[in-house]
Amino acid sequence: MMPAHETYDVIVIGAGAGGMTAAAVAATEGLRVLVIEKTAFVGGTTAWSGGMVWIPGNSKMKEAGLSDSVTDAVQYLSSTVPEPANAGLRAAFLARGPEAVAWLEANTAVRLQPVKACPDYYPERLGATSGGRVLEPVAFDGTRLGKAFARLRPPLPEFTRFGGMMVNPLDIPHFRRAGKSLRSTVRAAWLVSAYALQRLRSPRGTTLHLGNALAARLYASLLARQVEILFSADVEDLSMQGDRVAGVVIRHGSRDRLIAARRGVVLATGGFSHDASLRKRFFPPAAGFVSATSTAGTGDGLRLAATAGAALNTEATSPAYWVPASLFRRADGSRGVFPHMVTDRAKPGVIAVNAAGRRFVNEALSYHEFVLAMLRDGNGKPDRPFHLICDRQFLWSYGLGRIKPFTRNVRRYVASGELIEAPDIERLAASIGVKPTALAATVANYNVDAKDGRDPEFGRGSTTYQRHLGDIGHKPNPCVAPILRAPFFAMRIHPADLGTAIGMRVDAQARVLREDGTPVAGLYACGNDMGSIMNGNYPGPGIMLGPALTFGYVAGRHLAEGRVIREMAKEQA
Repeated sequence: MMPAHETYDVIVIGAGAGGMTAAAVAATEGLRVLVIEKTAFVGGTTAWSGGMVWIPGNSKMKEAGLSDSVTDAVQYLSSTVPEPANAGLRAAFLARGPEAVAWLEANTAVRLQPVKACPDYYPERLGATSGGRVLEPVAFDGTRLGKAFARLRPPLPEFTRFGGMMVNPLDIPHFRRAGKSLRSTVRAAWLVSAYALQRLRSPRGTTLHLGNALAARLYASLLARQVEILFSADVEDLSMQGDRVAGVVIRHGSRDRLIAARRGVVLATGGFSHDASLRKRFFPPAAGFVSATSTAGTGDGLRLAATAGAALNTEATSPAYWVPASLFRRADGSRGVFPHMVTDRAKPGVIAVNAAGRRFVNEALSYHEFVLAMLRDGNGKPDRPFHLICDRQFLWSYGLGRIKPFTRNVRRYVASGELIEAPDIERLAASIGVKPTALAATVANYNVDAKDGRDPEFGRGSTTYQRHLGDIGHKPNPCVAPILRAPFFAMRIHPADLGTAIGMRVDAQARVLREDGTPVAGLYACGNDMGSIMNGNYPGPGIMLGPALTFGYVAGRHLAEGRVIREMAKEQA
């Protein structure tokens, strides 16, 4: 074994939300930290995400006048995560999640605010809340990163405007009402002007929102503490001293390097969404091979942990968190994956149909439940087609997939095959390989009740969550309207994952465990490298980032405990 020429207290593998949280906490506690990132950017999938963080009982709720309690959260989780597996980790999450938020806000650049009107995904269940458990990152000025801004993973271009402008979700209605409302017109004009000035100094907008703001805030925290980040480096192996993880062997450039870790290594590599062999092993056949995550998530953490004797937590009702997605080609030839989360499916005037041309789901359910319905309907066939169907009025008002509202010319989307157009429902059916009479009957039956805002077949718009995603200005049901105005459109959607739920088994201190339940000394995991504490269930928005930040914090604090204890002893002496 080659001798170590570099030594740190803590090595973190992966610069997503979980990994950067662990690194920021350990560094703030006085430890020397190295972050190893396989790509050229920090942020991982977090930088592409909505940045929602689900933390029941957080102090921000109380400050906003919203009530919550551990009892309510336990009651809610008992029905949405009914399996007994990982109950101890859920209890640890509920106990330490609010602590993590308070600590991060007091000691780092992380700033979060409650989303007051963002219901849990099953609002009819006991213990659910209508908002506040979900926290979102406060907007961040990217210029604060200086030259390091270039190292922050950009958001997906489909979620920006004008070639790089991020928009706060609260400002989207202003863009829709621009030209109709003086207040909205002034607000939209101010935002665009500010963006234009930013582009004079930067290749993209520097006012950051959503997951890009969260990633930037964590990155700023690392930079402020002079945490070293090694980019474009692959970890080849863990270095062991007996049964203890003592460092890593990395490939950086053309040579291998052994880097020692006095206290431990944190695995936060993002799960295995892009590893074909692990997907085949754990995913249902009907899931196919579409993922809305960063391509860096290839199971590195799981493979490294296995060499140290770590156990996998496979007790998950679902191996992944799901979202329906449409596929397309960008101008540069790269494949785009658009996750249909909240922008179109629940709006009035669109339905989802299966290969038989029939509706198979309440379109306004959570994206996870929507795909579970796709997988059930798919009956084990990975290429079974599903489509969203709408008319020209819907496409103009709400957009579809990456096609934004008020798009005047959709020719390029039709020409590429991303959007299918036809003058009537029968010809639309023929274009997507569905029996014309079947699709015509489906649309006609839906329209009979939709004109009165009703959906007796699936009850669309029947919960506060579904209505929250609809169009509040559409009466009487914000989620239901008939499909009437030619031309008609279809867009194919696929089951896709937002992250994997199967990962390493850990304890309440985020320490990786062996099959016999004993911890692997010096090895920790968080984020999607850690097995899902929700067992693959999806109770609310941000249930990946909430545990990622919490257990990243827990790992960082536990790694620093020995140092804190020694310093306290010195002070007492």
